[in-house]
Amino acid sequence: MKYRQLGQSGLYVSELTLGTMTFDNEGGSYAGIMGATGQELATRMVDLSIEAGINIFDTANVYSSGVSEEMLGRALGARRKDMLIATKLASTLSTGPNDLGSSRLAIMREVEASLKRLGTDYIDLYQVHTFDYTTPLEETLRALDDLVRQGKVRYIGLSNFAGWQIAKADGLARQLGCERFVSAQSYYSLVGRELEREILPAVRDLGLGTFIYSPLASGFLSGKYARDGEAAGRRSGFDFPPVDKDQGFGILDVLAGIAEAKNASVAQVALAWLLHKPGVTSVIVGARKQEQLVDNLGAADIALGDEEMARLDAVSALRPEYPGYLPRMRRGDSLFARRAG
Repeated sequence: MKYRQLGQSGLYVSELTLGTMTFDNEGGSYAGIMGATGQELATRMVDLSIEAGINIFDTANVYSSGVSEEMLGRALGARRKDMLIATKLASTLSTGPNDLGSSRLAIMREVEASLKRLGTDYIDLYQVHTFDYTTPLEETLRALDDLVRQGKVRYIGLSNFAGWQIAKADGLARQLGCERFVSAQSYYSLVGRELEREILPAVRDLGLGTFIYSPLASGFLSGKYARDGEAAGRRSGFDFPPVDKDQGFGILDVLAGIAEAKNASVAQVALAWLLHKPGVTSVIVGARKQEQLVDNLGAADIALGDEEMARLDAVSALRPEYPGYLPRMRRGDSLFARRAG
C-alpha cells in the first residue's frame, strides 16, 4: 500500500480508503439499496483493510441514519488512535427546517452527534457532503474553523461541489483567514469522467487532495454486467450513477482484455486506472461481501503501462464540450505568434 500527501496538508493517507456505506443492520435504512454487512462482517472488513495497509475510513452522518458511524467506531476500537476517520455533514434523513445543510446550527449539532456515534473525541477529516445554496459560505467556513480551533476536527474537506463552488470556497477562506478545505470527495470512474472537465482542474490548481467514490460505478465495472443481460446487483434496483451503456460495454471489453493478460479481475483494473490518474489521492472502496473487499484491495498491486492506460483513456474519453473544444492559446504558439506579428 502506498501513502500519498493529502493536498497541501501534512496528512498522508493510503491510496485506498475503506468506504463504510454498507455498514448497516438487516432492515436498516440503507440495507435495501446498498446491502447490509452487520457488525461482525463490518469489523472483519476493517481488520482486512488495516492488514492491507489502509489507514483511513470514510463514513457520513447520513449513512444508515448514523449506524455506519456506530459500527465503524466499534470496529476500530482501541486502534482508532492509529487510524484516520473521515465523516460528513449536511445531509440528513430527517425533515426539520434546520436539519439539512451546513449552517452553524447544523454543523455544531451534527459534529457532536458524529463524535458520540464514533466513540471518539475528534474527527480527522470533516467533510461538507454537498453545497448548501441557502447558507452563506462565510457562515459555514467560520463554523468549521471554530471546530478546528476547538480540537474537535483536524482537517476539513468538501464533497460534490462544482468547480466554481470549490474555487469560491477556497478564495473566501483565504480572504477570511479561515481553515481551508484540504480535499474534495467526488465521483470518478471509467464510465464517469465528468470530473475532468472542471472539478479536477480546480482542485489540482488550488492544491486540494481527492477522494474518489463509486470508482466501479456502483458495480457496473465489476465485470458481472454484460450486453446480453445485466446481472442482479445494486444497479438493478438503484441505477445510479447514470452510465452510457453503449460506451460502457465497450469499456468493459477493453478492461476484460487487460484483466485477462494480467491475471487480474476487471474491477481491479478499473480501480488501478484511477490510481494511475494524475490528481487522484485515494480511491474509496467498499463491499457487501468479504471476497469483494479482498478483490478490491488487490488493485493496489496492479501496474498499468502507458499503452494500457492509453487504450482505457481512448475508449472512455469524454465528448468535448464548450469551451473545452476551443484551442488553447499560449504565448509562443504559432497561431498566437502570427496574430501578434
